[in-house]
Amino acid sequence: MRKKFLIVHCHRRHFHFHWTGIIQNVKRGFVYNHFMKFELHAIEPVPESTHDELAKVVLARFGLLPKKRDAKAKFTGLLLELYERKKAANRERKPELSVMTVEQMAAYAGIARQTMYDYLTTWKELQVLKKTSFVNEGKVVIGYELNGQNLEGAFRKADNVLRAHSELSLSMIRQLQNEIKKEKLRAGIVEDESSDGTSSMLTNHP
Repeated sequence: MRKKFLIVHCHRRHFHFHWTGIIQNVKRGFVYNHFMKFELHAIEPVPESTHDELAKVVLARFGLLPKKRDAKAKFTGLLLELYERKKAANRERKPELSVMTVEQMAAYAGIARQTMYDYLTTWKELQVLKKTSFVNEGKVVIGYELNGQNLEGAFRKADNVLRAHSELSLSMIRQLQNEIKKEKLRAGIVEDESSDGTSSMLTNHP
């Protein structure tokens, strides 16, 4: 029953967060470097949640849940395995122990290798994971690991990414306000903005 409530609550309240990259030159038009879409779910864990349920809530809040077509993907298990590998690597001072290949990640999540590649894009954009490589028996192994010493460190990276997006959005809002003010001044409208954010307008007559 607790798991069912968690899933229903997860889909009851959520935010669609679209990020279309960095605008390079506003005056000449919008230039988008890339397109990212995060669907952040505003949910909280139910009382006495298990660590699997808590992991699912974390993934939901950061937009890392699988899509409906891949509902059976075990990303909670994958996240916890990455954490255990990171702890082992720190404990034994062997960085390579924290690395998982895409094939291994796909196997833990129970999805195809190509599907795992598709989801990795979001994990990397949020900087939860980082790409790394090491040499094993003379061969270069390429894989991914948590981008931090632990789960909190990795998700703080994701938090920084989201905060940077919000800060950029706020700077655009300030720019929008300034442009509106300039247009009104050019039209001969003087706007008197009070400290509480309200404004009154006076029209300059020739």
